[in-house]
Amino acid sequence: MAVNTSIQGTAADLIKKAMIRIHDRLKRGSFRTKMFLQVHDELVFEVPEEEEGEISLLVEEEMEGVYKLDVPLKADIKTGKNWDEAH
Repeated sequence: MAVNTSIQGTAADLIKKAMIRIHDRLKRGSFRTKMFLQVHDELVFEVPEEEEGEISLLVEEEMEGVYKLDVPLKADIKTGKNWDEAH
């Protein structure tokens, strides 16, 4: 068994929980933003320009607050016209 198995499993659980919470908030808020893709520890969204600021805050809040740990969770929000541009 790999030494980092429990860490990777926990990270996967945290992002799944955050995805559920983000989806629920997007639905309740009647946003046009769509959660598009998950790649490892990244989430990709299609966001109308007029929602960009509010969605950035919403995603950051849910990702960083998904679970209380002794160490802080940090989410980096990047934007662009495509995934390459956002990196």
